[in-house]
Amino acid sequence: MADKPELRAFTVNQYGSGQNRSTRWTEIGAAWRTQKGHLRIQLEAVPVNGQIILLPPKEDGDMETENVAETESDTEPDTGKVAKAKAKASA
Repeated sequence: MADKPELRAFTVNQYGSGQNRSTRWTEIGAAWRTQKGHLRIQLEAVPVNGQIILLPPKEDGDMETENVAETESDTEPDTGKVAKAKAKASA
């Protein structure tokens, strides 16, 4: 097993609705690839909602959750930077 995890584990909780909706990403663990190619996941906490999102670490090694994903899913963080990047790409 490598020292650096291949994936980071998060749980995502959303609060409020409409304009008052906010999303909280909480890192709860990490995953490493075994010699046989399987994933070994180590959790520091178990999410109440039962949902775990596995994402690769940022390339610069920064462990912040901001902008870790760039898809349009409801579970992705809405930091504004993703929306600006999409608007720039479509222009």
